[in-house]
Amino acid sequence: MKTIRCFSLLFAALVAVLLPAPNVRAAKKTLTPAQYLVYVGTYTGAKSKGIYVFRFDPATGALFPRGLAAEVTSPSYLATDPRGQFLYAANEVGEFRGLKAGALSAFAINRKTGRLRLLNQVSSRGTAPCHLSLDKTGKYVFVANYGSGTVAAFPILADGWLGEASAVIQHHGKSVNPARQQGPHAHMIAPSPDNRFVLAADLGLDQVLVHRLDAAKGTLTPNDPPFAVLRSGSGPRHFTFSPDARFVYVISEMGSSITAFSYDAARGALAELQSISTLPPDFKGENNDAEIVMHPSGKFLYGSNRGHDSIAVFAIDPVKGTLTPVDYVSTQGKTPRNFAIDPTGSFLIAANMDSDNLVVFRIDPRSGRLTPTGQTAEVSSPVCVTFVAPQ
Repeated sequence: MKTIRCFSLLFAALVAVLLPAPNVRAAKKTLTPAQYLVYVGTYTGAKSKGIYVFRFDPATGALFPRGLAAEVTSPSYLATDPRGQFLYAANEVGEFRGLKAGALSAFAINRKTGRLRLLNQVSSRGTAPCHLSLDKTGKYVFVANYGSGTVAAFPILADGWLGEASAVIQHHGKSVNPARQQGPHAHMIAPSPDNRFVLAADLGLDQVLVHRLDAAKGTLTPNDPPFAVLRSGSGPRHFTFSPDARFVYVISEMGSSITAFSYDAARGALAELQSISTLPPDFKGENNDAEIVMHPSGKFLYGSNRGHDSIAVFAIDPVKGTLTPVDYVSTQGKTPRNFAIDPTGSFLIAANMDSDNLVVFRIDPRSGRLTPTGQTAEVSSPVCVTFVAPQ
């Protein structure tokens, strides 16, 4: 009996070693990352019809096309609410309901299919709307109208619809470039991390304007100090905050440079620390900068070059906030107007507007360097990439 019992125990041990337990396999399945939705805004025309949607696997960087999410005219910039239920688009149309103005569109997101259902549209209260963002509570949409040099705020109603503007501000002035800076050109607007201030980059004025936000009323009033000044003729386009809100980085379209500012969160004030080129020293051609994105870790900063057709990579000094060039990486296409980093910080998707393609890069977590994954996708005139995390 003792011999039989020993043999039984030995057999059971061998089975346990050779056959993996079912619950281990189930645990591994639960650790597989869920796929994100990726929305791409475009300039519409003969090929593009509006907003396109992809599935994105954050484990591999793979993109899976899911077709047209919504047919709408020139949705050049996109933003979603904090819960990922609604998507908002800036429509660069020349006329809206008989008025010389652009439009804003509100959509409900179908999380299963990725399709978008139009809720309503409102006037952007200016011409050529080129950027929009939401406040941190998801109660207001802010828009920058490039053509008219106006910014505006719109309340988001309980069902995701957009209400009429709660604030409209006209920028005034000009700068030194007679071809591009004869008047204001608001190019980006976004709230501070604490939601107390709203900043607006104006290419025509060489300024980043700062407004105080009344989160109860959705109104904007000039801050004191009311703006930060950049180098004349630089043409500030977009900006981003460091995760700890100690620094602000502004990319200048015309100057092909990034300016680092220290940020006083109590006063909403910016003080310049550094200005650095986004181009390699030996580049001599024409170039216009476009997008700037902070890595979720706060260690790296990225900016896109249109002309050099690259992403400039910078390391950030965690104490000083200053930048050091790391690399200049080809976007494998023409005119990278926009790009985005997935929420895990593992991949970057570049949108090459004039070569009609998206290109996925893997991000090295130690150096911030970019390596092409081989994953690409065709989209006509892509101008904005937006991630929506799985529920």
